[in-house]
Amino acid sequence: MTHQVHIIGGGLAGSEAAWQLAEAGVKVRLSEMRGSGEMTPAHQTDGLAELVCSNSFRSDDAENNAVGLLHAEMRALGSLIMAAADAHKVPAGSALAVDRDRFSAQVTETIRNHPNIEVVRERVDALPASGLAIVATGPLTAAKLAESIGAETGSDSLAFFDAIAPIVHRDSIDMDICWMASRWDKVGPEGDGKDYINCPMTKEQYLAFHQGLLDGEKTEFREWEKDTPYFEGCMPIEVMAERGVDTLRYGPMKPVGLDDPKTGRWPYAVVQLRQDNALGTLWNMVGFQTKLKYAEQVRLFRTIPGLENAEFARLGGLHRNTFINSPQLLDGQLRLRKAPHIRFAGQITGCEGYVESSAMGLLAGRFAAAEISGDAITLPPPATALGALLGHITGGAEADSYQPMNVNFGLFPPIEGKVKKKERKAAYTGRAREALKEWIADHPPCAKSVGRTASTRTSAWA
Repeated sequence: MTHQVHIIGGGLAGSEAAWQLAEAGVKVRLSEMRGSGEMTPAHQTDGLAELVCSNSFRSDDAENNAVGLLHAEMRALGSLIMAAADAHKVPAGSALAVDRDRFSAQVTETIRNHPNIEVVRERVDALPASGLAIVATGPLTAAKLAESIGAETGSDSLAFFDAIAPIVHRDSIDMDICWMASRWDKVGPEGDGKDYINCPMTKEQYLAFHQGLLDGEKTEFREWEKDTPYFEGCMPIEVMAERGVDTLRYGPMKPVGLDDPKTGRWPYAVVQLRQDNALGTLWNMVGFQTKLKYAEQVRLFRTIPGLENAEFARLGGLHRNTFINSPQLLDGQLRLRKAPHIRFAGQITGCEGYVESSAMGLLAGRFAAAEISGDAITLPPPATALGALLGHITGGAEADSYQPMNVNFGLFPPIEGKVKKKERKAAYTGRAREALKEWIADHPPCAKSVGRTASTRTSAWA
């Protein structure tokens, strides 16, 4: 098949970009090195859109949360990633979490069966010299391609470390000690207010655990990795512990809103686990990304009440993430200024998070499709989550101090007039809803068929 756009990378952003282009009638070559004998330090399969870290897409509240708003906007634009996430969600309170294997399998099958997409298992070592291309290789870009990107941009790639949380077998958790609850018993989509497994800790147990994190044997860095900063939104638990004895109790081990049924009170600290697959057999230790060595993880995490006999389906790990200085290098359409036939999408642009990465893939695909068809390209309004995130990446952020960023209301234009603090989030989302409706009227979704299979919550946005 002769292709019109070459997409490099079959992760979330690359898969979404391929789908948007293919649904618009554009022929796509999707190159993915996994499955060709190559593998990254963090992936475990050759499936497209494999979720390497958490299985959570975070909050699904489109009325009060920026990432929930981004969910809704992507659904309204026919996102393949959101359709697959909705099809394979598991209980997670007000968050959207998925069965990672079934999610990846659906994306892989859908992409592979599309007549306009050719999936090629190959490693690409250099940026294409000609022809439209989208680079969506993510934070684990192979070394040779990273060198090619550096040579083309004339600037060094930035990098940070991202850590992976352990996954525990459900039947190895002692439910005589633990209990099921969501914080404040909040009921979310597909949930019942009891979506998390909670492991309570007394003050003495917490202090001993905290000291164990400080003393535990950790992964050693290579020389070239030693000065690489962490991303604040995915900090290893032992690094958080180094910031103070109570840091964890105000973070992932926060007990607020969780009444232990045995005491009727909040514990001193809590370890939460979130369902990781549809069967409910695997549970993810929330916020427990770590660089502790494997043996140390097993020893220390089994001191957590209820996890004394825990069996781990996956232990935590650490990998190096690479991203470019997008505000300096990319234009408003995600094109490389020095080589505008190339677009970048996903985490390599410096956006952080599954949904944010997918969103940039969606926009890159739509921009490329419009360019091929000769249609005028109008950027999504800055009042929308899509527009706010795009604006931040492509010029809103300070290039000299650019770091990975999740979507948040701080990226949006301020609300005009006086708005009460408790009504501010709803004001942002209400304004975004109206702005997106106007934009969609001029830019109908490429993937209308996906929009029909997504959650009925999309109806207010279509």
